[in-house]
Amino acid sequence: MSRPLTTQELHNLAMNIVGKDLEAKGYEFIAINSQLKMNPQFVCINKNSVRYFVVIKVVAISQYHIPYDVIWMETIKLHAQKNKAKVLFANVGLGNAANKEQPPYLNEEYLLQYEGLQLLDVELN
Repeated sequence: MSRPLTTQELHNLAMNIVGKDLEAKGYEFIAINSQLKMNPQFVCINKNSVRYFVVIKVVAISQYHIPYDVIWMETIKLHAQKNKAKVLFANVGLGNAANKEQPPYLNEEYLLQYEGLQLLDVELN
């Protein structure tokens, strides 16, 4: 019997989606952290050896652009500045293909709202 994905499973699915995008763009992974509420999820470098912290947030699918929490992101930016890194942010919206008001279910089709990676200015607001 099918069941809704757990919070950890939703997070892992979002990480897989973003990880494939990063790989396709030529990023090399230095570290991966799939633990909930631990940031960043990926530490990567590009072909020029520039370090990036990648922060992923999974949310319910929405008809609107999915923004990030500016105050929460300031702590990430500070951490990136201290480590001479840039920040990439990816919001991933997931929903049930049969009813977008429901969460995705295990081994069933799902809706995806992924607008790609956003480069964030690490200068503090």
